[in-house]
Amino acid sequence: MNYTMKDKFYQYIQDLQDTITSKLEAIDGNAQFQEDIWKRPEGGGGRTRVIENGDVFEKGGVNISAVYGELPETMRKHFGVSEANFFACGLSLVLHPKNPMVPTVHANWRYFEMYNQNGDIVDQWFGGGQDLTPYYLFEEDAKHFHKVCKTACDKHNPDFYETYKTRCDEYFYNSHRNEARGIGGLFFDYCKATSTMSMGKWFNFVAEVGDSFLEAYVPIVEKRKDLPFSQEQRNWQEIRRGRYVEFNLVHDKGTLFGLKTNGRIESILMSLPPHVQWVYDHHPEAGSDEEKLVEVLRNPKDWV
Repeated sequence: MNYTMKDKFYQYIQDLQDTITSKLEAIDGNAQFQEDIWKRPEGGGGRTRVIENGDVFEKGGVNISAVYGELPETMRKHFGVSEANFFACGLSLVLHPKNPMVPTVHANWRYFEMYNQNGDIVDQWFGGGQDLTPYYLFEEDAKHFHKVCKTACDKHNPDFYETYKTRCDEYFYNSHRNEARGIGGLFFDYCKATSTMSMGKWFNFVAEVGDSFLEAYVPIVEKRKDLPFSQEQRNWQEIRRGRYVEFNLVHDKGTLFGLKTNGRIESILMSLPPHVQWVYDHHPEAGSDEEKLVEVLRNPKDWV
């Protein structure tokens, strides 16, 4: 049997999930990921790993899935096809740390194939990215995260970082609040074969970004996880987490795709934090660290 792109990428995300979860357990030092293997009735399934109530991570998930079958009606309309089968696999992670000085992080790397009635591939693409959502802005952390993203991109194309950084700022945006969800990172989708980028080259690029994730995030966690914080700062973290929830439930395409395709609800909503506040008409104090963060969320910066 030929080793196909979907086999290659699915193997890659299985290995990456192992690498990431073992590193995060070592950092937390207390909690461990609980593993949940699930099956999708229509075809495929996944391996969900969730960590809760740790010393560092209040809640987090690092999930992989590979699903296939008939393309659901909502997706057929979206792609403008009458009948098609599909295969999709990916790794999705969200980590909500306990300490408000440590940012929340999200990342996702995915691959999609669509087939005709003969089972031939008629479309295929990669997508993904990683983005940071701080509650208190440490500029050196923002610069570090973006620098790692840029280094990964630059190995494959000098234009990738600027293009995908801009797309990230545009995508993770709470338009109903006129503010970004966080300080961005990378976001790319529908990465298809061209005269200069084969699917093999796209695989190498996506794997480069995936492999850079721990380097982008772990040093920030280690630097901030033991900093002192007050109850007021914890309240601010929970208010900002509310904005995170708003984005995921109102705007996020992945969440909406999962809900419309009979996805596994526990895995889809794994990204939601355990403790959240919605305070009526809340505004940070003028000149405060909290206001400094909101200013940057309203006016995305170039960090590199």
